[in-house]
Amino acid sequence: MQNKVQLIGHVGQEPEVKTVNNKKVANLSLATNEVYYKDNGDKVEKTEWHRVTAWGKTAEIIDKYVVKGKEIAVEGKLTHRSYDDKDGNKRYITEVLINEVLLLGK
Repeated sequence: MQNKVQLIGHVGQEPEVKTVNNKKVANLSLATNEVYYKDNGDKVEKTEWHRVTAWGKTAEIIDKYVVKGKEIAVEGKLTHRSYDDKDGNKRYITEVLINEVLLLGK
C-alpha cells in the first residue's frame, strides 16, 4: 500500500523558504475545512492545520507564487520525525512532505 496524501486548503502564514545544502526548502501551514451537521441539525465547522514541507523545484514554486491566504492543492506523503529541543526534551513532528503543488483560485 502506498503512503499518499492529497490536501486542498488555504495557506495560514507566509511560507518560510530557506536553502539547505544548496537546495531550497519551503515550510508552510495549510488549513483544511470540514463542514457537517449533527443529528439535531446544528452546523459544525472544523478547521485542521497541517505542516507542509517541500524541497527543490516544488519549494521554488512555493517561494515564487504562494502567499498567506492562497488556496492550493498539494500531494505528497505523510512523514513523522523527532528531535531534541534546547531543553533536551524529545519533540515529535508529523508533516506532509509534498512533491506537487497546484495553485488554485485567483
